Amino acid sequence: MLGNRSYDHDKYRRLVRELGVKPLIARRCTEHGSGLGTQRRLVERAFAHLHRFRSLRIRWEIRDDIHEAFLTLGCALICWRRLQSFRQEFSLPPPTGLP
Repeated sequence: MLGNRSYDHDKYRRLVRELGVKPLIARRCTEHGSGLGTQRRLVERAFAHLHRFRSLRIRWEIRDDIHEAFLTLGCALICWRRLQSFRQEFSLPPPTGLP
């Protein structure tokens, strides 16, 4: 789990470890440039891509399974679009065996 300096407290580190997750939280009063920002940028960008879909930006569904299905569909669409742009960028032929 990545966290910024505002979560630098033993209480939060302990809670995360109890869940079986290794915390990567920047320490307070230390110099910036730990490199955690480059990893967090990927996560922030993924959330930005998902928020393009209105049904994911504002959660209208009460049931968790429906919301999870929309999340899965959104991730699949993001991956598909990314692969399409990659294929166009490198002029790759379409895959064989697909309709």
